[in-house]
Amino acid sequence: MQTGKVPENVLQRSVFKQLHTRRPEVLMGAGVGEDCAALKLAPGETLILSTDPITGTAKDIGSLAMQITLNDLASSGAEPVGVMLTVLLPEGTREIQLKKIMAQVSEACAKANVQVMGGHTEITPVVRQTLISVCGVGKVKDGCMISTGGARPGMDILVTKWIGIEGTAILAKEREAELAKHFPPSFVEAAKGFDAYLSVCPEAAVAVKSGVCAMHDVTEGGIYGALWEMAQASGVGLEIDLKKIPIRQETVEICEYFGIHPYKLISSGCMLMAAADGNHLVRELEKEGILATIIGKATEGKDRVLLCEDERRFLEPPKTDELYQVIM
Repeated sequence: MQTGKVPENVLQRSVFKQLHTRRPEVLMGAGVGEDCAALKLAPGETLILSTDPITGTAKDIGSLAMQITLNDLASSGAEPVGVMLTVLLPEGTREIQLKKIMAQVSEACAKANVQVMGGHTEITPVVRQTLISVCGVGKVKDGCMISTGGARPGMDILVTKWIGIEGTAILAKEREAELAKHFPPSFVEAAKGFDAYLSVCPEAAVAVKSGVCAMHDVTEGGIYGALWEMAQASGVGLEIDLKKIPIRQETVEICEYFGIHPYKLISSGCMLMAAADGNHLVRELEKEGILATIIGKATEGKDRVLLCEDERRFLEPPKTDELYQVIM
């Protein structure tokens, strides 16, 4: 396809025809020449917006872009309604590649009952690989929104599933041939399959009914970055037991192979939470088959402390994600 806007005939057959999910709240959605979308909410509902680009990988980018945005909305306690997509494709992209991306988007929309309300699709020499930026729109009942900054001193801090699973899946796919020379095929396949765990929507749905006070999807910067951001937003300190942070062996070994830090690796699929009664929240999540682990507490003051046996050190503000040391 040539540089510039994707042609109308391509939009019709490879973008719009891939999109099937419709929401009653969306009064005006995606269409040729439509630059805006219109959304009608019921009384007593609050609009929640989120935006995120996918820049770390082009593998399964349609699915990943949708999941990251759905996770952001879920972490606020919102029900996802729709998304606006900006899809930037490098020169030389074939139409079949765009169609595949939109099929991934459509599949994710169907699973989450989310409508693509509009967006922009363009071929441009500015990007070297496909880039998708998603603006997500959700709704929540008035008074029911959950924020990252809701942690208070004395609350339990917990995480769901495992840290590093997104980064592990990306590395296993991007560097599959290289890893296959050092690890058994079953090991690499298991790591690639971690993208099956990337949704935090199920745990968010349970948590909002079970006393959660703060939620934060663990993304770029890994668990260290997410802990810092929750503490900063909440104005609290932390005491975190490093040995309690759950991590898969595949993540440990792949990070060791590439010489990167698993606690600073992008970790979508792992939700960081704060609750007054963490044990109750853990039990409610486990009833739904969701692993959850209490890893520490929020404290008075501003010290963010990481504990490992007799060692005591301080958490630092998040830096560049470890993923980029390997794939950029």
